[in-house]
Amino acid sequence: MIDFANGSFVKLKATGGFNNRDQILPLLVPGEEFIGEYQAIRDYVIFTNKRVISVNVQGITGKKKDFTSMPYSKISVFSIETSGTFDLDSELELYFSGVGKVKFEFSGRSDIVEIGQIISQFALK
Repeated sequence: MIDFANGSFVKLKATGGFNNRDQILPLLVPGEEFIGEYQAIRDYVIFTNKRVISVNVQGITGKKKDFTSMPYSKISVFSIETSGTFDLDSELELYFSGVGKVKFEFSGRSDIVEIGQIISQFALK
């Protein structure tokens, strides 16, 4: 599970696809659609149209995984920071009611504005 007290995630890069499809598909509910996948060294984050799924790959072989589901409906506040001219990283901070903050840092090209729009559609209902 994500440490909501610390709440920071290593830098993520867009995978350009759905590389971990077999791992995530059983977790999706009817009507849930894949939006994007971002990978750290071994861990990864999936954005769907309903939630963020953070996957912590554990152990030497990586067969053991911890899946943390964070529904957009539980977000009370969020913040996006776009990349700049010299600072190419972008950030997303999500504050979940009763749990705490999670911060995702993205390196390289990430459509943080699109992610912010998707979160807005669900968090502002």
